[in-house]
Parts: sequence; C-alpha cells; structure tokens
Amino acid sequence: MRKRSGAVKNAMRLSCTLLIGLFAGTMILFGALGSGSAAVPAGEGIAEGIPGRTIPLQFGVNIHFVEPQERDIDMIAAAGFRFVRMDFAWSHVERERGKYNFSGYERLVNSLARRNIRPLFILDYGNRLYDGGLAPHTEEGRAAFCKFAAAAAKRFAARGVLWEIWNEPNLDKFWRPKANAEDYCALAIDVCKALRQADPKCTILAPATSGIRLKFIEEVFKAGPLKWLDGVTVHPYRSRAPETVTWEYKRLRELIDKYAPAGKKALPILSGEWGYSLLHHGGIPFSAEKQASYLARQFLINLMNDVRLSIWYDWHDDGPDPKETEHNFGIVTYKYDLKPSYLSARTLLDVLSGLKFAERIPLESPGDYALSFSNGKKRVVAAWSTRQAHSISLPVKAGKVKIVSMTGETRQAKTKEGRLHIEISGNPEYILRSLQ
Repeated sequence: MRKRSGAVKNAMRLSCTLLIGLFAGTMILFGALGSGSAAVPAGEGIAEGIPGRTIPLQFGVNIHFVEPQERDIDMIAAAGFRFVRMDFAWSHVERERGKYNFSGYERLVNSLARRNIRPLFILDYGNRLYDGGLAPHTEEGRAAFCKFAAAAAKRFAARGVLWEIWNEPNLDKFWRPKANAEDYCALAIDVCKALRQADPKCTILAPATSGIRLKFIEEVFKAGPLKWLDGVTVHPYRSRAPETVTWEYKRLRELIDKYAPAGKKALPILSGEWGYSLLHHGGIPFSAEKQASYLARQFLINLMNDVRLSIWYDWHDDGPDPKETEHNFGIVTYKYDLKPSYLSARTLLDVLSGLKFAERIPLESPGDYALSFSNGKKRVVAAWSTRQAHSISLPVKAGKVKIVSMTGETRQAKTKEGRLHIEISGNPEYILRSLQ
C-alpha cells in the first residue's frame, strides 16, 4: 500500500465526471448495461480461498478505512468489485501487550459480507510495543507478531479473508529501517506456521513486493516460504503501458516453478496492488481518460495471463490537490465525483460478468489485442490496441453486433461478408454476440 502524502490543498473537480450525492445506497444507475454485476443477495455465503476465474470474482480495490464507510462500500459494490484490500495493522489491534481489539475490523468484515465483498487483509507494520516500532527483527518481536496474526486468523476464520504477509517489504519505507529479504523471510515463515496452526484452511499470500522485483523475490523463494503459501502477490507498478507486464509474469512463473516444492508448482499469481495516478511521478500529467484505459487494459492483461486477483490502487483520491501524485490514484475524486476509470471498471465487470477468459484471437499486429471471454453460451470479445487507432477485421456469425465502449456507451455495427470491420484504439471496446 503506497505511502500517503501530507496536507491537502485546492479542490479538484473533473468536468467529465458525475456528481455522487452524500447518501448511502447504491446511488448509481446504469440501465444500459443491465444488472450483471449486481451484488449477490445477503446470506448466500462468502467464498473461501483463491478467487475463481469467473468474472468479477477476482477484482477489487484498495481502501484506507477500518470503520466501514457505507457510502464507499455501496459504490464499490455497485461497480461490481468483489474484493477490498486494506491494512490489518498490528499497532491498531494490539495497543497493550497481549490484548487484541478486532472490533473495527469485525464491523468492516460484516459490512463487506452484506455486499458479497471479500477482504484481502495485510498483516503489517511495526508496533511501538516491540522492537522499537521497527519491522519485527528479534525473536521477541517476531513471536509477538505471530501471536497477533494467529489471533486474527482464528477470529476471522471462514470469513473469506485472504491474509497477506506485509506490504512491499522490499522498500525501506515499509520494512523499517532497511529492507532485507533475510529478515522478511524469517518473519514470513514463522507467520505462515502460526496462521496454519490457528486456521488450517486459511489462505496465505506473499511477498507483496513493490514491482515484480525478481532478484528480491528469488531471495525470498530460496528461503522456502512457497511450501506454506496459497498464492504469490506482486505489485506491478510501472509508468509504461499495462501490456508490458506479460514477460515479467512469465519470469515470475519460472521462479515459482524453480523453487516451489512438489505439488505447489501451480501456485497462482495475484496482482495485489497496481494503479496509475493522474500525475506521473515528477508531476507529468496523465489524463483521466488514459487512467480509465489503463485500468481496463490492466484488468484484461491480468486475465490473459491467468492472474487470479487484480486489485486497483486506489479506490478514492486521498486528497484534492491536482499537483500531488498521491492524491490522484482513485477511481472517484476526493469529492466523490466518478472518474472515467470508475465507469471503465463498472463497464468491464458488467459486460464480462459470468464469463471466463477463453483465448487471445490472433491479429496481424502483436500490439493489437482481441481477447475472447465465454461461459459456453455467451461470448464477448474485448478489443484494443497499443498503437494509433486503426481498423481490424474479425470473423463473425451474426449479421449485427452490439459494441460497448470503455465507459458504457453502446452502438450497433453490421458485418460484411462474414466479417466485422472495426476501428480499435487504446480504449478497449466490447463486442457482444457470437464470434467464430
């Protein structure tokens, strides 16, 4: 989870967004796309383990609150997300030695469950009661952290939680005073054992690195934690386009295959945190439309690479300053206006709801993408390009198709001699009706 910045300054309003009223409830009407991503009625039961491949089970957003903010959670559910990722901070829970207060997290989990949303909780950060508030590095500090983690796992057993061990331990600002794989592994392995003892069925993730830092990850893998894990999390941040991540996922899978014990070679990869601010680092502008495009392309590329969870950073702008990078990662503004990226997420999760990734349709250019999604009865193709806008041709069975834009607008298109000629750009579009 990225480090939050300081004071807020001038209010930011985007003319292309839609004002959200300050009241609880669904609040958002998208009649054009139907109800595919509507929340499952309460009482159906929360799933356990690594999320399945059916959309939207594997999509979520980062949040920054413990006490449930009902308006936020309603909006997250209305978009179709099924996960939130949040710090499960040691210092918040254990304020006196050996005494744990989970009440805030209990309320949050209950609020999420009512909307069929699961939590990914990050067991993280130091506690002033141990090791001077630094990352646990002594036997006493590690033992205390493990007791806290075990108590959490026992308290929230069978509640659909994914437990992630720390956040970005390869960065000094999160693994204080200085990041090192040896100390992290010593803690991670002890925590894995404690979690398994407290709840043998719990789901454990690590190492949650900032970027896919293969050297650090390999050091971690060499220490042996893969035998305990249910999934490998990384945060594939980059200034480049999302499609550039594919080769890194390939290398990461090779490392998993190399170091995982027998029976664990197929450990899934999860994208635990990844987003694009409306400002690049250094204050370089990044348009709201481009953020929306990259959100959809990030989600689609993760599906193509069988990445089993995609958490977008961030849900809500952390401040109103248009010149502060850390204030501009959200898919809603500080004032709760919808950004195009919210509409982009809502559209993707609705149009592809109930489907699974099937295949990448071959096209002439490697920079052009046409991904097919199906459930055996329905088929949708998501198409876009990393190049300038241009036309492509796809074989079709139907005489007409419906095309849904990145942000939910629809139009009809006719085929000619069994082919659909469509212009694609950097903004993904969704082609509905059967394609060969």
